[in-house]
Amino acid sequence: MAILTIAELTLREASRRKLLIAVGLITLIIMPLLGWGFSRIPTLPCNGACGPGTLRTVEAVLLILVAYMFSFVIAVAAPFIGAPAIAADIESHVILSILPRPIRRAEVLIGKWLGLAVLVTAYTVMTCGLAFLAVWVGVGYLPPHPVLTTVFITGEGLCLLTLAVLGSTRLAPITCGIIAVILFGVTWIVGVAGQIGAAFGNTVLADVGTATSLVLPTDGMWRGAIFNLEPVSMIAVTSASREASANPFTVTAPPTAAYAVWVVFWILAVLGLAVFSFSRREV
Repeated sequence: MAILTIAELTLREASRRKLLIAVGLITLIIMPLLGWGFSRIPTLPCNGACGPGTLRTVEAVLLILVAYMFSFVIAVAAPFIGAPAIAADIESHVILSILPRPIRRAEVLIGKWLGLAVLVTAYTVMTCGLAFLAVWVGVGYLPPHPVLTTVFITGEGLCLLTLAVLGSTRLAPITCGIIAVILFGVTWIVGVAGQIGAAFGNTVLADVGTATSLVLPTDGMWRGAIFNLEPVSMIAVTSASREASANPFTVTAPPTAAYAVWVVFWILAVLGLAVFSFSRREV
């Protein structure tokens, strides 16, 4: 099948890029340091005030921050590996040697997206798995739902990858990548503003945050990851305090099933729009 062949070739091409090797090596180097850092948490000089519950909360908060760091890396990497998917082949005229063959443009685009989606998913699963393992080895702590956390962070990366592939059908790679990263940042800031608005009863801010999470679901995916990283005690404390519920690194409720369905539909719709855009472009 042409789509699978192109996906395989895309994976081979991506594996030859030194950027991916460098990111992978840096990630592997960070993990032992992460485990060592968490292993020092029980030695915090808190004059006996740090009970097991307090230490678990500290570990959970720090793990959320670590997850955000890797989420940010994935959110930046996904657009920049997706941006050249079509644009680079058009600029180098490689696409001219592919399209005259009995291969449709839709097969080329979907195959490239599929190969890159496998790459993003594999990196996310590896990173999250190693991070959770490092923390478990360091302090014996695991988040409540590590698998769901990984799924939500993967969804965030796939949303940005799909958006970048759409942009690559019309824009230069660097332009497309920068736009996708900017939109990711804007969506996160607006999502934080919406959370603050919801905590303090400002319906306008809350509605804007909700609308933004529908237009680009990255912030909604990240909040789903946060919820699955939080222990029950932390959720209870956050729910009881208006100030705590305004914290951008806490969430009191998970995304609904309807929202998860919307994200899947969003990815398919944007991918379909990318196919349409590529089919109408002159090469």
